[in-house]
Amino acid sequence: MADKTSVAVLGTGIMGAAMARNLARAGLDVRVWNRTRAKAEPLAADGARVADTPAAAVDGADILLTMVHDGPAALDAVRQAEPALRPGQLWLQMSTVGTEALAPLAQFATAHGLAFVDAPVLGTKQPAENGALTVLAAGPQDVREAAEEVFGIVGQRTLWAGEDGASGAASRLKLVANSWVLTIINGAGEALALAEGLDVDPRHFLDAVAGGPLDLPYLQMKSQLILSGDYPASFTVSAGRKDASLIAAAAEGAGVRMDLAAAAAERFRRAEEAGHGDKDGAAAYFASFTD
Repeated sequence: MADKTSVAVLGTGIMGAAMARNLARAGLDVRVWNRTRAKAEPLAADGARVADTPAAAVDGADILLTMVHDGPAALDAVRQAEPALRPGQLWLQMSTVGTEALAPLAQFATAHGLAFVDAPVLGTKQPAENGALTVLAAGPQDVREAAEEVFGIVGQRTLWAGEDGASGAASRLKLVANSWVLTIINGAGEALALAEGLDVDPRHFLDAVAGGPLDLPYLQMKSQLILSGDYPASFTVSAGRKDASLIAAAAEGAGVRMDLAAAAAERFRRAEEAGHGDKDGAAAYFASFTD
């Protein structure tokens, strides 16, 4: 496999597994690690090598890719990989970590001589499985060709937001985009909850806006989950709570009041507390009811 680009994927949850599978199917030498090994093992069928530790996954890899829950989880993973890291290795940090948690990651990269690219993604399970994510990236020109070999497989578009991965330009852009995503998820949930409360057929609401300027594919998609009562996760309630909290914290630090983000974080928290954390974010719908 010496002639193949080797990629160590740390984190094989909903997004990481899909990304690793696409990389392996594209012919790259893929090694995978996940805190819960059982989530990584199915990737062996696609040609990925399952490692017991982050260090074993990273050893000899050209590229390190982290796709985990948050900043602390990413830092923990690379610290575990530390014995196998080498100067010049390319680190594609693709988790949604926000602004404050990015600094320790960039500092770790500098301390170990890693080429650091901040590259969170837009998209959920289906786009990840289809290799149709949008990659929001920040990193130096001299590593972009190598980075885009990976980005071109996991995504359909890469938007470079800056030349310094440590600047937070890409992660800040991700928070702005996610503020809109969470607004739609919670807006759909509240509209359908209000319809139920007012004894209005929610399908009449969806028909009323269908095809007009108030309609959105995402509104229709999340609403169908609510109407079906089935919530297969593409972006979970727990992930929504985490991201809403990151948005609210970043906004507060910037002196921007984000009433909707704070409310979204609270709605996701209530839904999570009620046992819906692993369901799709549309299950924040349940936060609209008191019992």
